[in-house]
Amino acid sequence: MSIKRLFSVPAHSTFSDVALLLIRVVAGLAFMLHGWGKIQNPFGWMGPDAWAPGVFQALAALSEFGGGLALVLGLLTPLASLGIASTMAVAFYMHAIVWGDPFVASGGGGAYELSAVYFCIAVLLIAMGPGRLSLDRMLFGTRTGP
Repeated sequence: MSIKRLFSVPAHSTFSDVALLLIRVVAGLAFMLHGWGKIQNPFGWMGPDAWAPGVFQALAALSEFGGGLALVLGLLTPLASLGIASTMAVAFYMHAIVWGDPFVASGGGGAYELSAVYFCIAVLLIAMGPGRLSLDRMLFGTRTGP
C-alpha cells in the first residue's frame, strides 16, 4: 500500500464530512489540552515514581498533544489516530484492570469512560478517515473504492 493511498480520504456525504470535522476538532482540542501539561515535561510528567518509563511517557505526551493538533488539522489522521488509540488502550487498561476504577466516577476519582470514548473516536477516524474538510484530502486526494 502506498503512502498516498494510506492517507487519502474516503468519499463520504457532505453531512458525514461535516460530522467528521466536528469530531476531529472537538476531540483534537481536548487532546491538545490533555497533552499540554505532559508535553511540557514529556519524559517525566508522571512524576519520579512513575510506573511507565520516560520514553513511554514521551510517546503518550506526543500522541496526545501532537495527535490532537493533527486531528484538528486533519493531517496524517490515520497515524495520529493510531497513536491516540494506543495511548487510550493503555489508559483504559490501567484504569479498568489495574486500578479497578469504575466506568464513571460519580463522586470524583478515577474512571475509564473518557479513555473508552477517546479510543472509540480514534478507531472511528482510522476506519472512516478525516473527511473532505481536512489537510489529508488537500495533500493526498480522495480515495475511490475499498
